[in-house]
Amino acid sequence: MKLHHLLVILGITLTSTACSNWIYRIDVPQGNFLDQRDVEKLRVGMTKEQVIYVLGNPVVQDSFDDDTWYYVYDMKRGMKKRGEDFQKQMVINFVDDKVTTVEGDFELSEDFNTPLDN
Repeated sequence: MKLHHLLVILGITLTSTACSNWIYRIDVPQGNFLDQRDVEKLRVGMTKEQVIYVLGNPVVQDSFDDDTWYYVYDMKRGMKKRGEDFQKQMVINFVDDKVTTVEGDFELSEDFNTPLDN
């Protein structure tokens, strides 16, 4: 009798774990999704308003330093077969309300150091 109960419990356990791949789990994106084409539009000397027009509002503005903006995009995958979790970020620094440096996980265009005024 005990062997029968053990086999039933073992069978239920194995079938319930096998069904876990049938459950659909959504991907959870958070933050600013930045397209490489938009990042390539950035130029040194752009105003804050121009950056907002190109990239949108930043996720985080430093409370103590209004001249540093953080764009962060975080993707948590619901299912491993759709890929791994990842995070991309970019930090824009301003001096006198104009872009001076951009750092992060994106490639800047070759024209980044050419101001728009030219």
